[in-house]
Amino acid sequence: MPLIPKRTTRTKVVRHITQLYQENNEELYAYAKFIGEPTAYVLNALIERLQKDDKDYREWRAENKESFVPVPALRSARTPRRITHARAPAAPGWSRCRRARSAPERSNDRE
Repeated sequence: MPLIPKRTTRTKVVRHITQLYQENNEELYAYAKFIGEPTAYVLNALIERLQKDDKDYREWRAENKESFVPVPALRSARTPRRITHARAPAAPGWSRCRRARSAPERSNDRE
């Protein structure tokens, strides 16, 4: 019987990027396959189980109820944002795509 049960409810999800030891990454995917859940669920369940089992942490957390999530840094007015959805217009006389040359134009290249 798995120590981490299948998920029964949905909660709000936030993105968190981290690094894992190679061996833990393999075990994470293997355990997720074993219980038929995504890896994100397995990681969340492991954290919940750890919090539940760690008496010292529970006592410390009861005394420290504030959030410890770092606040994202604000961009300065001088830091430009990358725009990936819009492209600047092509310069006059230039095209963004290659145009197909006609047969007579190609034959002139060889002369």
